[in-house]
Parts: sequence; structure tokens; C-alpha cells
Amino acid sequence: MTYTVGHYLGERLAQIGLRDHFAVAGDYNLVLLDQLLEIEGLRQVYCCNELNCGFSAEGYARANGAGAAVVTFSVGALSALNAIGGAYAENLPVILISGAPNSNDHGSGHILHHTTGTPDYGYQLEIAKRLTCAAVSITAAEHAPVQIDHAIRTALREKKPAYIEIACNVASQPCSRPGPVSAIVADVPSDPATLKVAVDALARFLDARKKPIILVGSRLRAAGCEEAAIRLADALGCAVVSMAAAKSFFPEDHPAYAGTYWGDVSSPGAQQIFDWADGVLCLTPVFNDYSTVGWTAWPKGDNVALMEARHIEAAGTTYDGVHLRDVIEALIARIKGQPKKDATLVEYNRIKAPVAPVAPAAPDAPLVRAEMARQIQALLTSNTSVIAETGDSWFNAMQMKLPRGARVELEMQWGHIGWSVPATFGYAVAEPERRIIAMIGDGSFQLTAQEVAQMVRLRLPVIIFLVNNRGYTIEVQIHDGPYNNVKNWDYAGLMKVFNAEDGHGLGFRATTGAEMEKAIAAALANKEGPTLIECQIDRDDCTSDLISWGRRVASANARPPSAR
Repeated sequence: MTYTVGHYLGERLAQIGLRDHFAVAGDYNLVLLDQLLEIEGLRQVYCCNELNCGFSAEGYARANGAGAAVVTFSVGALSALNAIGGAYAENLPVILISGAPNSNDHGSGHILHHTTGTPDYGYQLEIAKRLTCAAVSITAAEHAPVQIDHAIRTALREKKPAYIEIACNVASQPCSRPGPVSAIVADVPSDPATLKVAVDALARFLDARKKPIILVGSRLRAAGCEEAAIRLADALGCAVVSMAAAKSFFPEDHPAYAGTYWGDVSSPGAQQIFDWADGVLCLTPVFNDYSTVGWTAWPKGDNVALMEARHIEAAGTTYDGVHLRDVIEALIARIKGQPKKDATLVEYNRIKAPVAPVAPAAPDAPLVRAEMARQIQALLTSNTSVIAETGDSWFNAMQMKLPRGARVELEMQWGHIGWSVPATFGYAVAEPERRIIAMIGDGSFQLTAQEVAQMVRLRLPVIIFLVNNRGYTIEVQIHDGPYNNVKNWDYAGLMKVFNAEDGHGLGFRATTGAEMEKAIAAALANKEGPTLIECQIDRDDCTSDLISWGRRVASANARPPSAR
């Protein structure tokens, strides 16, 4: 067998741990798809459209560490690049691979299909450069290994997406074989001198404070520091709060865990203890208008030390060229044997109130949000992952009590409604043995619903809780209008459509607690496909936190133009 450019790419994907790649066929990528099919241990998984393909790869990367999507030129890739923007925002190394016009057509003056009608085909590469950490166009087989390795290496190192464009007549051209995977996964070590002074600065920061607290941010997983954060909490002895988008990145059964800090919509006691602290160690935070509740909960100033994946900021100085894991381990060694800085944890344990369990609703009473959330909570195990869509599902997820090992996945930086359906598909492909639960609203579901058909195709036993309240509830709380109403669908009935003649998906409509309980029992018994449970609740039945948060964000959006 002749070894080709497509083989090289596929083998590199397999070497970095991918067992699957997602694809939508188009005439510019068909030969490449043929080459990828020949790579042992690398399955080709098909999607309904390119946007969903990108988000499926993004969801896969959340579970697997990296993902890949293969699409056609322009009409495919420009759609997928929306999802790649999300992967960039969410710090996920997704490799977007696009077929491209024949190399002989570049510079020929030819006008080709799937282009803008001009002989310039470079616009897609230029767009990709703005949404990835590395973007390459391969028009010659002899250059392919270096270009492919550069893109994949940079994506893994930066925890950002990369873009690889391959001319359709080059994918099957002969190419050298790849060497050891260590060439693309080896990391750049911390600078020893900078590491020492950075840890010195953090030690001085802690020495000057009696009531420190740790804030866990959403880039902690990308930094590879979840276990290191636990060790730091154990060493310091202080309270730990997580940002909303970092839920599940720090174990909620840990003695130091004090809940979710999210300004006015924090979990009980978390905001009080955070505001009481005199110093904050911020581990990989993302401070945006959503996470700061319209800029009302943005910790900054001399009492804040920022600990990012590759740099530290403390006492007005930035220290670059260090890895967070090295900083944490060195800081732990520095404070070993010192008295615990446990004032915030002691105070939190003093002020926290026991959480009363939610009483079951009457079985035949109309279904309400609280009862829906109660029943979903009962499903959570250490082997559960919850994919929570933008909207009130965020706030329902925040109120969940997670067993150690359970995961919550959010897309709070990019915030693309509809993300959760293909992301759930991709996540389930990567982790077929986990219990995967998706929570999504009706409006969001309508954007990307087709990918449920692929869950049916692969017999993935995903459980989808679809909240049917006839509209975009999150937009209603930010700024209401007739544009927030959506056409109602027979969501439960869609499963018959997706099943066709050979599927095993189930669809149920729950209007009472008893109906929901019965539907969940059927879902747990269904191992041959997804189960969609349409939960019909009142339009105004949402969490009070969504209302408070929505008003704050709306106020931030409504600020008048400043004088220039």
C-alpha cells in the first residue's frame, strides 16, 4: 500500500489518542475520507451538517482531550468554523480538516464551485487563521508532514483548535511516514528562574493574608491541573469556590469546597465567604460579562493573584514561561509545614446552612421545573456527565450536587444555543460507557436537532431532557419580545422520524411528575439508543437565578455609549 498524505494525517490523529473523527462528505474531501478510512483504529463518524460536525468534535474533545472534524471546502468549512470559534473560546484542541480545490487550480484564474465566484481561494485560510492557533494549507505532498505536525503540535500545546486544508488531489499523494508521537506532544518546560521568582511572589502574597480563598476557573482542565488544585487546597486549608463554567472541575465532596461563586447568583454562602476573604488565588479564571454577572462580580486589585496555564500575575508583576502545574507543585512544597490558612473554610462552615431536600411533587400535579430538576438529580452517579445548554439549564446544573467523578459541561464563553445536541453526540461517542444526560430548551434544540439521528444510528443510550416552554427563556429574561417565541414541535414524536425503519430511540412527553418518572425508567432500560423526554413546563417557570442574572446582563448590555 502506498503511504499517502491522508494516511499521515490519520496516523497522527490516532497517535494523539483519537479513536474517532467526525465527517461530512463533499467532493473536495472524498479522496481524503477514503485515505482516513484505511487507518486502523480510527473510526469515521458521520454528522448531518458541518456546524454539528464541528460541535460534535468539540464535545468529543471535552471527553477525550482532542477531537477532529473533516469537511469540504467553503460551503462546509465556513459553517464548521462557527463551532471552531467555540472550541477556541472554550480552550479545546479540535483539528478542523478541510478538503480544498485541486492544487493546479491555485493561481490559474479558474472560477470553481463552492467558492465566492472569484479565482482567489485563500479567504477560507485567512478566516481560519483568526479562529485557530495554527492554520496551514497543503498543496504539495512533500511539505505535508511538517505542516500537519505543526498544526497538531500547536493545538495540543495551546489547547486551541487548528486548521488543516488539503488540496483534493494531494490527499492521496505519496508521503513519508510519521515518527514517534513524542515529536508533537512534548511540551516546553517551565523556565527555572521565572518559576522560582513566581513562586516567591505567590508565597509573599499568601504570607500577607490571613483569609485567602481559591477560585477555580474554567481553564483548569485545559491546563491539566485538576488534581494539582486539590493538592493545593489540601496544603493551604482554605475554602475553595468554583466559577460557574468550572463546575465539576473541583470535587464537590471535598471538605474545602464552598460552592459556586457567581456574584448575586452564587450558591448559598459562597458569595459571603468570597467577599469576606482578604486574598484570592484565581486558578485559570475567565472573567467575561456572563461569568461576572454583567461586570458586577469581577475580582481584581492587589488582593487577587492570577494563576494562568502559562503565566502568573501577582503584586503587579507578570511571570511568563511557566506551567501552572509546576507553579502549584513548587508552591505546595514552599508552604509545606506552615500553619494552615483555614480562616475562610472555618467561617464558611460556620455560616453555611443545611440544604433542605426538595420534596417530591404530587404525582399527578402539572410538571414544574423544581420537580424536573429533582428527578434529574436522582440520576447522577460518579459515572454521569451532564451537558447543559445555554439558558436555564445552566442554573439547573449549578444547583446539582455532584458525586465525585460526575461531570458538567457548559459552553459559557461562546454561548451558542443548540451547541449541546451535537456536543452530547460527540461526548457520547468518546465515552460510550458513561451515563450521558443532556439538558436543553426547545428553542435551542431546534437549531441542531438533526444530530439526535446520529445518536440513533450509533445506538448511543443518551438521555435528553428537553424543556418545552415555548420559547427562548434566557432571551426573555435578558430582553423580551415576539422574536423569543418559537414554533412548537412534537419533540417526543421526532424519535419516530429519526428511528425510521431500524432505530431504537424512544420519545416521551412528560406533563406530570409521574409521567416523567415513568419516562426515566424507560430511558434507563433502553441501552440501544437515545431517549428524549419532552418536559412541558410553564413559560415563566424558571430559576430565580436566571431572572437575577438576566437583569444584570441586560443592564450591562444597555449601557449608553461613553464619551470619546
